[in-house]
Amino acid sequence: MNDPRNGLRGRGTSENPPNRFERTWFEPDPDAAELDLDETPAPATEFLRDSTRVILASNDSPDVGFDVSINPYRGCEHGCIYCYARPTHEYLGFSAGLDFETKILVKENAPELLRRELASPRWVPRTIALSGVTDPYQPAERRLRLTRRCLEVLAEFLNPVGIITKNRLVARDVDILGRLAAHEVVVVFLSITTLDPVLARTMEPRASTPSARLLALETLSAAGVPVGVMVAPVIPGLTDHEIPAILAAAAQAGAQSAGYVTVRLPLGVGGLFDDWLTRHFPDRKEKVLHRIREIRGGRINDSQFGSRMQGQGVFADTIAQLFATGLKRAGLTPRRVSLSTASFRRPGDRQLKLFD
Repeated sequence: MNDPRNGLRGRGTSENPPNRFERTWFEPDPDAAELDLDETPAPATEFLRDSTRVILASNDSPDVGFDVSINPYRGCEHGCIYCYARPTHEYLGFSAGLDFETKILVKENAPELLRRELASPRWVPRTIALSGVTDPYQPAERRLRLTRRCLEVLAEFLNPVGIITKNRLVARDVDILGRLAAHEVVVVFLSITTLDPVLARTMEPRASTPSARLLALETLSAAGVPVGVMVAPVIPGLTDHEIPAILAAAAQAGAQSAGYVTVRLPLGVGGLFDDWLTRHFPDRKEKVLHRIREIRGGRINDSQFGSRMQGQGVFADTIAQLFATGLKRAGLTPRRVSLSTASFRRPGDRQLKLFD
């Protein structure tokens, strides 16, 4: 059942604002406003086939740490209210709101496309991010196993890969990750926003609990897989005070390095986040929004390279100092993704050498 004060159970938002690129949209019946939301069923997740013919996405951003990525899924069932990727669903004709977490596009041929890309003589070995937009280990991955199959291809070629996820499911693939780690071609980051399970469930309704993410770190570390933690996103006035505790807990679980990103609220996300604060934290709403504007030059978002990840100003500096102090106390190093390409191989080339 749903609590009318808190929106749809298990979803980050109950809102589905109009797509800013579309001229028509669905408008709920005004008479339905009188219906009890408690009796309204939460929408089921739909999985749609994505017929993409290219699986590797490139970017020239100087502040994301990679230039090539794989996204086996578009949209994300985790439903994180703050997710900067929500607006990408608008390019597909959907809403950045409820559509983003209930209409998931699945790239069924991702592993085959990846194998073709890596086998091409035009491919120059370099680190691939998995993934750059939506979570590669969202709930559907347990059944569809697209990310695992992509990892099998990467292990076949020994191409470096950096993984970031909010789901403990990554530990399922410890066998493949262990093989990659033996050649120094993998690093895994668990993203942890808060250690408070109640806040996490409200903010990231279908992501793994914080304790489960720490357990995944422990499992991978014990298997020799290099692991780190991303305190991401840091939400000023709501989660920033937890930075030292998150870093300490991650270090205890085996993390070796850490990074952080301050919350970003691009077009399509700001209004959803505002509504979420009104529903769940009305007493803190103005404080949180004021601090976000304080680090974003008076705006709710700043898309400028060089400042969009951490922000600017006195309060942004305070967060940076808090992180640096926590990093030192936990014995962690700043996030670095420097993997080896020395082991890269094309299986076909190796077979041909047998006839030399």
